[in-house]
Amino acid sequence: MNRTRINDRSARTRSGNPGSAMGGNRSGSPRRAEGPGRRRTSPQGEFALPKTVTSALPAVEAFADLDMPAQLLAALGHEGVTVPFPIQAATLPNSLAGRDVLGRGRTGSGKTLAFGLALLARTAGRRAEPRLPLALVLVPTRELAQQVTDALTPYARSVRLRLATVVGGMPIGRQAAGLRTGAEVVVATPGRLKDLIDRGDCRLDQVAVTVLDEADQMTDMGFMPQVTELLDQVRPDGQRMLFSATLDRNVDLLVRRYLTDPVVHSVDPSAGAVTTMEHHVLHVHGADKHRTTTEIAARDGRVIMFLDTKHAVDRLTEHLLNSGVRAASLHGGKSQPQRTKTLSRFKSGHVTVLVATNVAARGIHVDNLDLVVNVDPPSDHKDYLHRGGRTARAGESGSVVTLVTPQQRRAMSRLMAAAGITPQTTEVRSGEAELSRITGAQAPSGVPVTITAPATERPRRADSSSPRGRRGRVGRGRSAGGTGRRTAPRSSVDAAA
Repeated sequence: MNRTRINDRSARTRSGNPGSAMGGNRSGSPRRAEGPGRRRTSPQGEFALPKTVTSALPAVEAFADLDMPAQLLAALGHEGVTVPFPIQAATLPNSLAGRDVLGRGRTGSGKTLAFGLALLARTAGRRAEPRLPLALVLVPTRELAQQVTDALTPYARSVRLRLATVVGGMPIGRQAAGLRTGAEVVVATPGRLKDLIDRGDCRLDQVAVTVLDEADQMTDMGFMPQVTELLDQVRPDGQRMLFSATLDRNVDLLVRRYLTDPVVHSVDPSAGAVTTMEHHVLHVHGADKHRTTTEIAARDGRVIMFLDTKHAVDRLTEHLLNSGVRAASLHGGKSQPQRTKTLSRFKSGHVTVLVATNVAARGIHVDNLDLVVNVDPPSDHKDYLHRGGRTARAGESGSVVTLVTPQQRRAMSRLMAAAGITPQTTEVRSGEAELSRITGAQAPSGVPVTITAPATERPRRADSSSPRGRRGRVGRGRSAGGTGRRTAPRSSVDAAA
């Protein structure tokens, strides 16, 4: 089998074969800044998808039909990944051939492996020099960086590629040391990567495959100047892939400026319709909302509850702990070690309720999470879709419940229309059977609980000689940046952080 690999620039300019090094059909042709065509059917708030000039390769039915290294195929089997999701089946034949890709798919649709397998296959067999990575994945949040790293680690290991994760909120010296040691693939948030470049710890001129994951959120968070500055530093003849659950007009600049004749694939044009997900709007009275929230939190099984501010998150978490509910808070005011530890406990079931701001709306995957509750309704339909995307992932079923007071009803109706969703609307009160039927709500025990670290999480004495303490790599079961040994201070409000 002819392995698809990244060759030097001279090979790219010599060949026009779509299956050659960096995507053939673009060989020798400058990047164009063409605007997208008009399409009346484009979802509200999104730009019309560009038309592909060069025909795309057909989708495949099995991973074995792809031209990937045998080690990657074996790793897929070992991880129990047997049938490609639609976005993987459609984009992988083209990305493995070096084509630029613009992929839109709802959260949980398999975007990470859609770009990750191509990135690893096309980088396999190469070795990065110190400070000179060969492939780059840019993501908007620390949590998403950790999730991407965790998802790609077993596959990178199978083809002997080194991963480095660089995010804010972690010791920059440790991350710099990992890059100086050498890493073929870097998963990064824009701000921290720019800091490392400014320090001289990293250069991007050897990066031949670049991925932007959740590009719309990066623009929403004000990262556009940093993103464009970073993209201007990667190899100009390199491959670019942009994946996101929604594609706003803010992303149009990135598409026109950095993608050339991309293969365009869109899963679920509404960017939110998931057949295995139920949407409920529960009309509650303001005086009863707090009690209703508490009873939902006391249900059997895990739940994520979203609120607008970190102070509201902390107050609800403290109330739930005092009511006998094993709750933990997650928001931007927490240190990265705290956030990583909280997520670990939620995924393991040691904590059953994660109370969070929008920091948890993307980049978090938890198996068997069947309920997401918007205690505070989101103000934007994209936030609603991404919050809800924490459940009903990878074909599983789940429900999204939004608590709406009388004065919020009109705004919620507009938001649902923008999201393309028709929810089931029910008026409920705490203690009623209808609330229990929809959410599994039940009365809390009323016995205060304190979240203590499981035995497997008890902090060990730091060992500065440990290679794990020096690397910037992340493996399964470890905190981002290799800081699993640090003990973060606890607050009386957030006992589980």
